[in-house]
Amino acid sequence: MRLTDLLRPHLDGVATVVDATPGRLDLEPYLHLPDGVALRRGGQEDAVGEGELVLVCHGPDPELHGPESAVLSVLQRMRPGGRGVIVFGHRGPDLPYHRLLDALVAHHCQVLRAAPLDYVHLHAGAVFTRTDELLPPEDWFGRPVPAEGFATALRIADEYVLADLVSRSLRARVLDLERAAEESEATRGDGHGDGLAERLAAAEREKAQLSAALRGARDRVEVLQARVTMLEGSTSLRVGRALVSAARSPKRGATRLPRELYGLWRGRTHPGPATPRGTAPAAAPPAAPEPPAAAADDRLYLTYRAFTSTPRDRLVLAGVLTDATAADFAADAVVNRALPHDGVEVVRRTDPDALLVQLSACTGEGPWAHTGTGLAPDLDRGLAELLTEARRLGRACVLWRDAPVSSAPGLSRLAWDAVLDTDTGVRLTSLDPRADGRERLREVFRTDSTRVRLAELARRVGAPDPLAARRICVLAAPRDRAGISRLVGDVLSQRHRPAEVVVPDPAGLGELTAAGVTVRTGTPLAPWVADWTDLSEERPDTLLLDLMCAQEYSGADAVGSTPAGDDYTYVPELRPLLVRRSLHASGTPPELWARRGHRLFACCGKEPA
Repeated sequence: MRLTDLLRPHLDGVATVVDATPGRLDLEPYLHLPDGVALRRGGQEDAVGEGELVLVCHGPDPELHGPESAVLSVLQRMRPGGRGVIVFGHRGPDLPYHRLLDALVAHHCQVLRAAPLDYVHLHAGAVFTRTDELLPPEDWFGRPVPAEGFATALRIADEYVLADLVSRSLRARVLDLERAAEESEATRGDGHGDGLAERLAAAEREKAQLSAALRGARDRVEVLQARVTMLEGSTSLRVGRALVSAARSPKRGATRLPRELYGLWRGRTHPGPATPRGTAPAAAPPAAPEPPAAAADDRLYLTYRAFTSTPRDRLVLAGVLTDATAADFAADAVVNRALPHDGVEVVRRTDPDALLVQLSACTGEGPWAHTGTGLAPDLDRGLAELLTEARRLGRACVLWRDAPVSSAPGLSRLAWDAVLDTDTGVRLTSLDPRADGRERLREVFRTDSTRVRLAELARRVGAPDPLAARRICVLAAPRDRAGISRLVGDVLSQRHRPAEVVVPDPAGLGELTAAGVTVRTGTPLAPWVADWTDLSEERPDTLLLDLMCAQEYSGADAVGSTPAGDDYTYVPELRPLLVRRSLHASGTPPELWARRGHRLFACCGKEPA
């Protein structure tokens, strides 16, 4: 909720809003007061009476939010009919309301409404008023409960006891879960560190043994090659070959044998072809090129694997994955599938952000079938080598448990840096917009899509976030106070909130910055651009959400509407509502986009009228 939404229902009869916040926080850009209501700063010593509403802040940072004494001072200066709003810098579970409760009661201040706020430094707000009689509270729908002294007090008392019971049990449950998570993480960290050290030491010993054996084998091969060369050049072998050749063909061999033996006798001290006496020795023929040495295994690997060298702005995975999962993940990440015969080289050459092992890839059909079941020890050993290589490179090893653990119990005995217990998500392209409906598309887009699952994985391993591809920049040019208020309202009401707003002048848009939206001048930096220059249009809160759903479903370069009302179909021309940044920066007129190969996708029903 925005502060103006919390404030406006309680401005009836209010002519002056007094900003009594002593900290560095400036609340004026958050208010958007209607005409007829003036804002006055200061008033730390003046009484607050009827027709006035005071703003005060309470938070963990005294320099930003102001000291707690400022709030207590305001409560002392409240007069009958005066109203106030306390904005809190504390998050909901950490809200220290008990420190203000006694002061509120002592100065006859009744809290009328409390709600969470969606800002970076402000997380909750409460509206209160100074009264000499108990005012009726509101029900869950915001309607006032009929005023009756005893019934109202009884309702408040009952709700207080029951709400305290529920909140106390929830707080205890949260504390237990946090404590259990800390203990589990500490235990896992100690065990993981000890086990990892032991495995690394064993791997180093095994590597040293294999290296020594390889050196010994190479030495023996060199000795054998030298012996073969010596034997092939010996006179005895050459005489024997000549005799065998003559024996196989007596008629021809008998005549050639004396010449061959005489040639061998002449060249016994200077190996090489004999030359007639008195003639210069003929130039030796050029040596035949030696056959190339057999390439090492890692070089052979490069003959059938190709990689690109580009700046790493996408999640890079090496994984034991099913065919379907690898295809789904490839839309939002660089996926290199590790096979049993080349998995170590895949990890070594690609240097992935994470080594991902999908449990269903080890239990179904495929090259890693029966891994972790005890039926394929060689595959278990190969998977352990993959994990060892990934950790040697400092990369995380993640188990994606999308199948029952009992189907491959051996995987649970391996040490993993993270475990994801969820399915691999749904790609929007696999849905039918007409059969599934807009709400299903929105639900999958926000919580169940493959991109959301990969974002959780990226967060665990510290890799680039795939959800960055959904960032939107809004272009606007508000000219007056009403335009600023309209822009802020439209942006903050969106269910898929823009990441940045680009305007000619950022003055007056502090509320957007406080809500986590970047406000600046210049050119867009987000991947997608929405032109909201015309602020007079009605924009529903699902506008950007539906446009982004359509883009992710279609993979189009621009999404918009058509005069014919086309919906979820590719069109040759449209009115752009969401455009790829590179296309927007090209300056090409929209009517030429389709002719130049850009994909245009129509989406209607939730676009501006």
